[in-house]
Amino acid sequence: MRVLVRRGWRPRLGRGAAEWRPDSRWQAVAGLGARAGWEDGLDARVRDKPPWRVLFFGTDHFAREALRTLHAARENEEEKLIEKLEVVTVPSPSPRGLPVKQYALQAQLPVYEWPAVGPGQYDVGVVASFGRLLSEALILKFPYGILNVHPSCLPRWRGPAPIIHTVLHGDLVTGVTIMQIRPKRFDVGPILKQETIPVPPQSTAKDLEAVLSILGARMLISVLKNLPECLNSGRQQPAEGVTYAPKISAGTSCIKWEEQTSEQILRLHRAVGNIIPLQTLWMENTVKLLDLVEVNHSVLADSKLFKQAAVPGTVVYHKQSQTLLVYCKDGWIGVRSVMLKKTLTATDFYNGYLHPWYQQNSLVHPSQCRFQTLRLPTKKQKKIVAMQQCN
Repeated sequence: MRVLVRRGWRPRLGRGAAEWRPDSRWQAVAGLGARAGWEDGLDARVRDKPPWRVLFFGTDHFAREALRTLHAARENEEEKLIEKLEVVTVPSPSPRGLPVKQYALQAQLPVYEWPAVGPGQYDVGVVASFGRLLSEALILKFPYGILNVHPSCLPRWRGPAPIIHTVLHGDLVTGVTIMQIRPKRFDVGPILKQETIPVPPQSTAKDLEAVLSILGARMLISVLKNLPECLNSGRQQPAEGVTYAPKISAGTSCIKWEEQTSEQILRLHRAVGNIIPLQTLWMENTVKLLDLVEVNHSVLADSKLFKQAAVPGTVVYHKQSQTLLVYCKDGWIGVRSVMLKKTLTATDFYNGYLHPWYQQNSLVHPSQCRFQTLRLPTKKQKKIVAMQQCN
């Protein structure tokens, strides 16, 4: 069965539903019939059920799982959900390319590098961690629009780094939203499907990304199986509860010992530590803190460690646990390894740096040997595309 293409779908507001209908204004924006190779114009015919022709836009490991699942669906001849699958990714300084490109080449899928999107005919686009605004004209080239797999419960954490901000702010619940892309703004389109999960205790952003990528891929397949129905039953995002997840910068990794609590520092480590290690200043040298841990109560009960009042940044070595203890706004955190010219265990750092300093400065208060906040020059604090670049 074939139906006439519906150009320029728009939501009908009211009762939270989204019903799609032609809009002559959107047809004009799309430049119907102006580009060879695409199905343009009201007389073009599109499918009203699978198998779909899909163009996938993505970059990172979160997106790679969605692409892998789409590819598996295309290979499943019995289900007949995906007929054609092609890929758009962004340039990368790495010769191997980003994870999505690596998978696409391995699977022998056609790959285009943004802003090229290929000359093919498609029914629907899928975006996951792409990090580029898509034009209205491009969106309207797809009869069923473009879907976005976004790893948060929208409207919470709109923007490119939702998983990082989920961990950074200590959210107890997160999830995935399948929404429809709208031009000019990120993450504002109608919600087609949304599922929530509890955030596992002590999860890093990398851990959570793995969990949400699997959930998002499964949800995407569910939507594609019932695409016209999902589009017609979509709901607008609520105006309340909107938060934003901007990209992080190198300055985010600089610990502010006087301002941040132990919980905030540990969350920061779990959120960004695998992308940019937390940093501090010691004796005018930049020190990267590689392995941070919560301090055990038995360690804090050791009276030999704390003969004098500590100030933020004070660093002492606990021999029994082989851990550096650093004082922050409200207590202590533990550091098991650092990088100062090379990677050092806490014991190595104590033997090579702390202990010699104490021997040479026996009459100086230990607070003079403390970690201090590293202030990066503004020009060095360029934004880092941190795991998530979602639209």
